[in-house]
This record gives sequence, C-alpha cells and structure tokens, in this order.
Amino acid sequence: MTKAAVFGTGSWGTTFGMILSGAGTRTTLWGRRAEVVEAIDRRHENPGYLPGAVLPDTLRATTDPAEALDGADFVVFAVPAQTLRFELSRWKADLPPDAVLVSLMKGIELGTTKRMSEVICEVAEVPQERVAVVSGPNLAGEIVRGQPAATVVACTDERAMERLQAACYLPPWFRPYTNPDVVGVELGGAIKNVIALAVGISAGMGLGDNVGAMLMTRGLAEISRLGEVLGADPHTFAGLAGMGDLVATCTSPLSRNRTFGENLGRGMTLAEVIAATKQTAEGVKSCESVLELARKHDVEMPITEVVVAVVHDAMPPSEAAVLLMSRTPKAERYGL
Repeated sequence: MTKAAVFGTGSWGTTFGMILSGAGTRTTLWGRRAEVVEAIDRRHENPGYLPGAVLPDTLRATTDPAEALDGADFVVFAVPAQTLRFELSRWKADLPPDAVLVSLMKGIELGTTKRMSEVICEVAEVPQERVAVVSGPNLAGEIVRGQPAATVVACTDERAMERLQAACYLPPWFRPYTNPDVVGVELGGAIKNVIALAVGISAGMGLGDNVGAMLMTRGLAEISRLGEVLGADPHTFAGLAGMGDLVATCTSPLSRNRTFGENLGRGMTLAEVIAATKQTAEGVKSCESVLELARKHDVEMPITEVVVAVVHDAMPPSEAAVLLMSRTPKAERYGL
C-alpha cells in the first residue's frame, strides 16, 4: 500500500491528509502540538482548524517526524512558507531516499525569492524531478465537508506526477489534474494571495464589484508577466492553478488573505489584523518577496507594489487606490 507523511496539521494539511487517506493511501500527519495530534489521532477531529469536521479513522497523527516518515512514498509539506527552510533542515536526515517530496505551500521565500519547490530541492539536496507541487482552488473549509473540488498536480517527472495524482484522486469529491509546469503552478498559487489582499482591501473600503473584478483581472496580468519572464507556460494561468485559484481566494469569505485585506480596508491597523487572524495569510509576508522577485527581473507589478505599501509601509488604503487609478493609461496587454 502507498504511504504518505503530511507535515503540518493546519486546515489544508489536515484536509489533504484526509483526501490521501480516503483515496487509499496510508497517511500519517506530523504536528508539533501534542494536543492537536491527540485530537486527530484519537478523537478524529481538528477543532482548532476544522471545527465540526469528522476525520477518517484511518488518518493517523504523531509528534515524531521519524515515525511519520518511516516508509513514506510521498512526503507532503504544509507548513507556513517562511518556516519551511528551518523545519526541513530538521527533518532532512529521516527523509526516505526515494520519496516524492510534495509542496502544498503557496509562498515565495523572503530574502532568497525562491519558490517552495526550489527551497525543498536546496535543503533536501534532491533533484527537481523528485519534487511535486499541488495547487488550485482548494478552500479546506469546503473540501473537508464533502464539497467537490479540483486541483493541479505539477512535477517535471511524469511518472511521479501521475503516481501522486492517483494517490489523491477521490471521485466524485476531489479531482486532480496534471501539469508539468511547476514554475507556473507555484507562481499562480503564491501571487494570487497578494492579489486577494488587494481585493479584500477594496471590499473593506466599500469600493464595489467593478474594482474587485478589475483587481483580479489586472492581477492575473501581473502573474502572467512575471511567469513569462521566469519561463512558465502562459496557459497555466488560465487554468485551475491560475485563474481558478485566484477567483476562489479573492471572492470567498473562507479566504484568509481576502479576509485579512478586508480588515485593513475597514481601517484596522496591521497589528490589530494580525492579532485577530488565527491562521497564516501567506500573502502578508510573500508580497514583499514577490515584489523583490519582480524587481530582479524588471517586471512591473503595480498592484503588488501598493499591497506592500499598505501592509508594510502604512500607506492609507485610500491613497493606494488613488495611485492605482491615476497611473498612465496603457494598452491592456502591455508587457505580455
């Protein structure tokens, strides 16, 4: 039987573990907090992240990373993006030599501007063929309650990609598609969080649906411009890991990044929003690294720029809106 280890007992890590287990993959979650692990392992619940959801009896959990990794065919990482490098360095020695390493994380590393698959390759010292990415419109709060969803499994090794696809295919509940464009799939997942912050800010300010639609569409253009420079397939951004994930994250009340932005748009300070936010909103930190990556490659990303200014430089949201709307008129497809 195929075996998987999932590192991270947050909402998406737990939900993806549930999917793997339901698809017949023997799955063990690793978590740092003993009380969360006990709730999953013994009571089949994760009330702090997925209140009311019943987890399968077959889904195990442990605080021992070596126990989770023992014999794993897939090692799945679902920790906050900015902690991956440190955490993976602690687990590296116990990684099975032939396991496929899978990223569920949607962020760009601060300081290095590396995608999560690049961090995994570097720290674990494995070739890119052993690293896969799963990304798409996957709101854990819906999936864990049996609402259907689809995702994208990306890997440069076709066999590994198809094996992972089979391991998480759970009809009619969860449908994974494959795409060899790891760069595009990761960029779509990371940058849509930044755009969702912008959409949330505009919603909190009461600016209306026209502005939301504009930010999503022009945000997709920003993602596509950077993706093209970095070698991504432009078709990826029209798919589930691009437009699909962008729409879900920008419009759903379950979206952490949209909700974070809404609170900023309503006038809360950054400290107040952070204090009120129970789970990680990856775009809050990744917006800085996304902007740094864009500047390294001379790619213009005005929405990302104002998000960084509002979130980290205390620019009033009203001033950010004026800046965006006062930019020099351009052709719609400029830079593409």
